[in-house]
Amino acid sequence: MKTLCILTFMLLSAFTTAVNKPVEKVDLDRYAGKWYSLYSIPTFFDKGSRETTTSYNWDQKGYYDVLTTYKKGDDDEEVHTYKSKLFQVDNTNNSQMKAQFIWPYKVDYWIIELADDYSYVVVGHPDHKFLFIMSRKPSMDKKLYEEIISRCKAKGYAVEKLTSQHQNG
Repeated sequence: MKTLCILTFMLLSAFTTAVNKPVEKVDLDRYAGKWYSLYSIPTFFDKGSRETTTSYNWDQKGYYDVLTTYKKGDDDEEVHTYKSKLFQVDNTNNSQMKAQFIWPYKVDYWIIELADDYSYVVVGHPDHKFLFIMSRKPSMDKKLYEEIISRCKAKGYAVEKLTSQHQNG
């Protein structure tokens, strides 16, 4: 009987996916600053963009002022920008936020993976609608990237839709 229970548990474990959930806690001050978007499942706002950076400036009113810079297409060297806000959600230890690109609409912004030293972050959505892999540097170790992809796939993200932001660095 004990052997049957162990085998059942092992089989069930093999076929279950990792839970898509935010990290336990995010330090707002450490999260602030510049991030390089390395790979993403694009949203309406960033489809076709490259060399994207996002700077988060914490406002004591309970949100980040966000400035995003990017280039469009393969040939355009003009740097484009847009501003948005990222709102703190109460009782989530700052790992679940709301992004606002157009007032008054807000979308879920979950920090689903964060390096202990805040060197990289993975931002997702509870319904797997988008995914961003960002770093403090314009590049990432290939092995680390592959490990992140594996974890995101296990959480149910369509990692085959990830596109490179073609950062120089």
